[in-house]
Order: sequence, then structure tokens, then C-alpha cells
Amino acid sequence: MGLIPDFAMIRDRAKTPFNKKIYTILAFGWGGKAKHWQRFEELSLVLAGLATPLVFSVHTTVSFDFATSVIKGWHSTIYPPYFVAGAIFSGFAMVQTLLLVARKVCHLEDYITMYHIEIMNIVIVVTGGMVTVAYATEYFIGWYSGSRYEDFTYLSPGAAVGPYWWAFWALIICNLVVPALFWFKKVRTNIFWTFIIALIINIGMWFERFDIIVINLSRDYLPSSWTMFKPTIIDVGVYLGTIGFFSVLFLLYARTFPVIAQAELKSILKISGETYKAKEGDEHH
Repeated sequence: MGLIPDFAMIRDRAKTPFNKKIYTILAFGWGGKAKHWQRFEELSLVLAGLATPLVFSVHTTVSFDFATSVIKGWHSTIYPPYFVAGAIFSGFAMVQTLLLVARKVCHLEDYITMYHIEIMNIVIVVTGGMVTVAYATEYFIGWYSGSRYEDFTYLSPGAAVGPYWWAFWALIICNLVVPALFWFKKVRTNIFWTFIIALIINIGMWFERFDIIVINLSRDYLPSSWTMFKPTIIDVGVYLGTIGFFSVLFLLYARTFPVIAQAELKSILKISGETYKAKEGDEHH
């Protein structure tokens, strides 16, 4: 919906009849009339209102799949807010990863400024703090509940020194220690370090899923059913395939559609233009 004005813009500039036909269908007869814009603004508001509770409900429901089970390490009431915070945290990191590459390749430095990148890094710091509190709460409840099973999962041989210690510490370093560097202005206003830290957070969030599922399922209530997870070639192939599938879709999107909504840029162009002229005038005086 947000791209309809952009599709109309591409439709009007299309060189080949085939392209014109495709973008005409996608543009839904957009003509840029005042009525069109009014409906577009109204719909954008409605969709924004629907999208926010959707994010909360989706991740809360996913967390309930874990939290309502009886598996030690899973049945925790911290899961719903923790999954929501984790989703925003990793989502912003993923956007940073793609955005910085697109910014460089498509020469969008004038549109995606350092200010935007820094603000996104601040959101990563805030949500990263929430995730840190959630991790600490899990351990506190594991200790405070007095359940020998929770105690075993979190504290006794636990995740930190058990057979999957490497996955646990990779999670702690990637999701807690490294993002804390964004507290320093020099780091969060540095393109290179922003990209590296965003990548590390993406890796950390993968380890979080790995830890939640593998560590808790590998040590059951019965020692006779304990086992180590060894991924097969199919597991690895499916995992790499999902990354490849996502990358292909993203690159196809970036090739056929505008990476930044042009309609939004046009709406601020006039204001920024006049402001820019006023600044120029002041400098000459």
C-alpha cells in the first residue's frame, strides 16, 4: 500500500510496454489527486494502528508456545515481553545490516543520513537493555522458584558450563556485551562499527533460538533420554537455504521497487529546499 504512489511514478517513466503494464496494475489507477492522497494518508494511519498490536500479538503468541509447556527452562512468564523486545532488537539490527549496504550501493547518503542511523542504534541499545533484563530475570526466577529442575537448567551444571557452554557464551557476548558499545557516541555514529555490531546481533539472536530449543531439550527430566544435538546435512542445507531465499527476495525487491518511498521524500522536499536556501542565504550574508 505504501508503494502505490511510487509504482505510479515508475509507471509514468517506464520505457518498455511490458514494464508499463506491470506497474500500471501495481499502481491501482493512482493519479496523484487530492482525494487519492487523502485516502492514502487515512489508510496509512489505519495500517500503522493495526501493525503495532500485530507485532505484540504475534511474538507473544509464539512465546506462549514455549511458556505454556512443562519443559524446564521454558515455562517462564517473562517470555512474552522478552520475545517482543528481542524481535524489535534483532529487527532493527537486521534493518541496519541491509540499510547500510543499500545506502552505499544505491548512493543514498543524502537521504539516509547519520542522524537516522544513530537514532536506530539508540533503539537497539534500549531494546538490548530490555533483553538483558529478561535474561537476568530468567536466572533470578530459576534460583528463586526453588525448583530443582529449573535450578539444574540454569544454575547447577547449567547452560553456562554445560556441554553447550559455547552457544550460551556466544549469545551473551553477541546480545549483551557487544551492543553495549552503542552507548558510546563515537561507535554509534561510525558506519563500519554499526554494520559489524548489527551483524553480531543477528548472529546472537540465532544463538538465542538455538539455546532456547537445543539446550532445554537436550537435557530432559530423565537422564536416560539425554542426548546431544548433531545437525545433519539437511538441517544445515535448510538453514543456509532460508538465508539464500531471503537474500534473493530482498535483492529482487531492491532491483524492481524503490528502496526508499519516493512519495515521502517528495512531501518533505519543498520544506527542506526552502530551509536549505535560507541557510545558504545566511552564510552569504
